[in-house]
Amino acid sequence: MKIVVTGTRGIPNVMGGVESHCEELFQRLVKRGFDVTVIRRSTYVNDGLKEWNGVKLVDVDTPKKKSFEAIIHTFRAINKAKKLGADILHIHAIGPALLVPYAKMLGMKVVFTNHGPDYNREKWGFAAKTMLKLGERLGCIFADDVIVISDVIRNLIKRKYGRTKRVHLIYNGVSNPYICDYPEYFRELGIEKGKYILGMCRFVPEKNLHHLVEAFSKVKQEGIKLVLAGDADFEDNYSLGLKDLAKKNGAVLTGFIKGRKLHSLLTNCRCYCLPSSHEGLPIALLEAMSYGAPVVVSDIPANLEVGLPKEAYFTCGDVGALAAKLKSIIETPVEHVTYDMSKFDWEKIADKVAEVYNGLCE
Repeated sequence: MKIVVTGTRGIPNVMGGVESHCEELFQRLVKRGFDVTVIRRSTYVNDGLKEWNGVKLVDVDTPKKKSFEAIIHTFRAINKAKKLGADILHIHAIGPALLVPYAKMLGMKVVFTNHGPDYNREKWGFAAKTMLKLGERLGCIFADDVIVISDVIRNLIKRKYGRTKRVHLIYNGVSNPYICDYPEYFRELGIEKGKYILGMCRFVPEKNLHHLVEAFSKVKQEGIKLVLAGDADFEDNYSLGLKDLAKKNGAVLTGFIKGRKLHSLLTNCRCYCLPSSHEGLPIALLEAMSYGAPVVVSDIPANLEVGLPKEAYFTCGDVGALAAKLKSIIETPVEHVTYDMSKFDWEKIADKVAEVYNGLCE
């Protein structure tokens, strides 16, 4: 069965939650006998790869413009999928879902994964939010099957569009942790094991990393650092302001990292913090949990659905409450936490997605 995937910037090693989701999922579907091609945006990849872990890679030229790159890329990717003879086109995220009806007009079967209401992100203006809402509507109405990554999203599309049939709750997943040390990297960053708070995500307004910096500045103790791992897709006033604020408060900026550097930071952090105001189901949080890191997260619905202990949550936007949580963690001896990660197993997730594909083609 030939599966063509769009809605992601690309894989492997491309920053973003959808990108991490696709990177983990589709290599596993190849092992289950599916012929998978991921259509990548050429502006985000320069590795020259035509295949990765069995997943075929096709790069399509796309202008790197925040407002319309996704829709242009999706249009070109759908045309490419038709030429490739796709049995199923798998579209990720509500922006690209604007073109689900176009793919159906071309005679393709479409699976749409709804990663959350992106129109709630602060970076979008009125016109973009309107188009994203339309994309959500068209994807939920016209796709043959809809996959949602949280119960919050399933309830949302039931309430807004009345869709209950062929809707599949399949969570985001997390791989087994790679526990490791990287002393040379830590010396380069100027940090010590167990003596830093980790924030790991994209530098966009809805992640509220500025709240993390502000909270940390209220409870700074000698020897304890704040490490921000990540960057912005598009450098803007927010990301530049965040970096300036972080540097003024002594935070360590790593840039976008993967592999051993990231694994070592997750292995040895004192805690992981995600103060965001909007999420689908955050893979970065699941990764931190897989390493047994204590976590502090905002009490938004997507984070609540993960099912953390009550003390892990603080009221979204309350910098004072976040500071109090960080102070408590800094003053408490370092200890790892054992979480139940069974429902976030990528192997089980791949099996469920395979069932969706097989059911659609039958």
